[in-house]
Amino acid sequence: MAKPLFRGAAVALVTPFQNGKVDFDALRKLTQMQLESGTAAIVVCGTTGEPATMTDEEKTQVIRTVVSQVNGKIPVICGTGSNSTAHVVETEKRYRDLGCDAQLVVTPYYNKTTQEGLYAHFMHIAENTELPIILYNVPSRTALDLSVSTLDRLARCEKFIGLKESSYDLPSVMEKIQAIGGRMAVYSGNDDMVYPLLSLKADGVISVVSNLLPQAMNQICFSWFSGDFEQALQAQTRVVPLVRALFSEVSPIPCKHAMELLGLCSGELRLPLIPAGENTQAMLKKALTGLGVL
Repeated sequence: MAKPLFRGAAVALVTPFQNGKVDFDALRKLTQMQLESGTAAIVVCGTTGEPATMTDEEKTQVIRTVVSQVNGKIPVICGTGSNSTAHVVETEKRYRDLGCDAQLVVTPYYNKTTQEGLYAHFMHIAENTELPIILYNVPSRTALDLSVSTLDRLARCEKFIGLKESSYDLPSVMEKIQAIGGRMAVYSGNDDMVYPLLSLKADGVISVVSNLLPQAMNQICFSWFSGDFEQALQAQTRVVPLVRALFSEVSPIPCKHAMELLGLCSGELRLPLIPAGENTQAMLKKALTGLGVL
């Protein structure tokens, strides 16, 4: 059994913007909040961090800032994923000396590929980069699903240390976890599926909710790992209305609005993302009020 890089709730950190620029003061405050809340790891420049609309220099500075603020206290994982295999390799070369502990690599999107192509894509990255790799499977965004057999093949390579699984197909997820057989860690990529995946021997979650309520997501994992399964279920159930609100529009649109409501950072986004609609705003306000934080 491979030892996981982390166990518990990691945050898929947003990138705060202010007047069209990265708000580095807010970024440091958000990072410190995660440290003080007991977050298990930080994923920076993943999907929630809006890297698609950031320059290479901005992403490098964001990662450098988070790594500096964390100062080795918890793992930092940088997003390097792309639908170009060569670009992933080039990106990792820019990031490898910044102090990150691993890279998060999403399955190729838009041009996509076959399962054999997926295997070739990830193996090329493994052979040409230095940072350990957490695979990211998110079919709702990429229209591509890592198969059980492909995961089984990839798990034979020690460079692959984890899987962030964002599928709602539980039977398939069960097969994937069985095929992996403990050779890499498994993390839920869905905030409302943490409890079910923990019951299937997952190691935690990479969470959007943790941007707002890191303690709530930590509680699910802590209770489960402590053997208090009922408390874990109650903690999971409590956040379901918020999860629904946070994903009622394309993430991180609702998350940014919720963070502004809580005074954590500006809700500013970059096009093509636009501010949350009235219905989403109402859902977020109701969910946060119901949790007693607004």
